[in-house]
Amino acid sequence: RHLRTLALGGSVAVTGYTLGALYPHPYITFISPRPAPAPPDPDSPQSIAYTAALEQTLQTLPLLTSHRAQPDAHEWYETRPYVSYPEQLRVNSLTAGALRGPGKLALPPLVRARKDESEAVVIVHVGRGVCGHDGIIHGGLLATILDESLARTAIINLPDKIGVTANLSINYRAPTFADQASTSSFHILTLVDKAGRKSKVTGKVEDLKGNVLVEAHATFVQPKYAHLLKSKAVQQMMGDPDPDKSTPVLLSEGMPPPPPKA
Repeated sequence: RHLRTLALGGSVAVTGYTLGALYPHPYITFISPRPAPAPPDPDSPQSIAYTAALEQTLQTLPLLTSHRAQPDAHEWYETRPYVSYPEQLRVNSLTAGALRGPGKLALPPLVRARKDESEAVVIVHVGRGVCGHDGIIHGGLLATILDESLARTAIINLPDKIGVTANLSINYRAPTFADQASTSSFHILTLVDKAGRKSKVTGKVEDLKGNVLVEAHATFVQPKYAHLLKSKAVQQMMGDPDPDKSTPVLLSEGMPPPPPKA
């Protein structure tokens, strides 16, 4: 009897250990992360195949396919920021350049926005090369992604299509896991409240199961000298689908603001 009990207990322990090793719970990987290789060369055949597979997965996400099929789908448009961003500017950009590639931000974000620019959904994939604790996306990177995603909605709603972050408030609700089968992509919902030269935007990061991971509130302000700054680069960076719209502008292209009036 004792031998049977020991054998049964040993079998259960081995089975549990095996299943836990093959399919660990995310919180187990948080406590004891598995080693991961460094981000690969983005131009290698393996990286190109990996990125193509990620893109195919993104295009078949239930979240995206259901959004494309909803009754008011004709009121939304779809765009991919950074795709047309000039290379000479991309190399000096954080999210369009330095953080691009497998293991980091392998894909340009996919944006679905209302045609009246009042709301947007941004789908992003983040790899394990930009974590704080291994397997957990760095909170500073989440703030950066939220800042840019909220800014897109806010800036398009400003009169001269230019704005700077005046305030960004973030509440982290749960860990955001990187490169996981069920939560490797997350989406950001943004809503805008505009008034003159200010746009107030709220957003949240959710995983594919609808769990809220991060909440954010931001205020963007259009500078008084905005009309002096003109650039097609931001239109390309933000993925503005309408070439007839007022050209968005960028503050960080080497053009300083005008000197104050005497």
